[in-house]
Amino acid sequence: MTQLPENLTQLLVRWSAGDRAALDELTPLVYSELRRLASRYMGRERPDHTLETTALINEAYLRLINQQSVQWQDRAHFFAVSAQNMRNILVDHARRYHASKRGAGARKVALDEQAVFNQQRAAELIALDDALKALAIADPRQSQIVELRFFGGLSIEETAEVMKLSPPTIVREWRMAKAWLRTAISRNE
Repeated sequence: MTQLPENLTQLLVRWSAGDRAALDELTPLVYSELRRLASRYMGRERPDHTLETTALINEAYLRLINQQSVQWQDRAHFFAVSAQNMRNILVDHARRYHASKRGAGARKVALDEQAVFNQQRAAELIALDDALKALAIADPRQSQIVELRFFGGLSIEETAEVMKLSPPTIVREWRMAKAWLRTAISRNE
């Protein structure tokens, strides 16, 4: 994670209190970090993904600044909400893509290998989202780690920093969360 200023939490708290100047000061700081996180995540997506990195960043940023009722606690809270927003955007995009590929009123003409791959990828993301919702109920901390690592693109060390946990704890929880998610997804297939 790029070195963010120590006063980031203070800016978030001031913004929560309605200070527009804090948002103006905060915007360039968090926008560049959101760009880096989204770029890392989109780098793992298929090459022909129809959602561009810039669109993901912009939509996530707009969702963040339009959340009037959030009382930002600290940078960990901010990046957890950011990762969750990116996840929701990607899952919504996958659901729309998956629906359009299942027909959604259109007449099917031909199927090619790429279309099948893209539909499978969208279905996998939807299945992951459903399993992650269940994990959030079973173990909120593991769910947050998955969001930060998978959807937010953070490394083990960055996730540990944001969550104020040790890297070995993140590694252990990440491993357990992945096993839990694999089991949950395979049960639903």
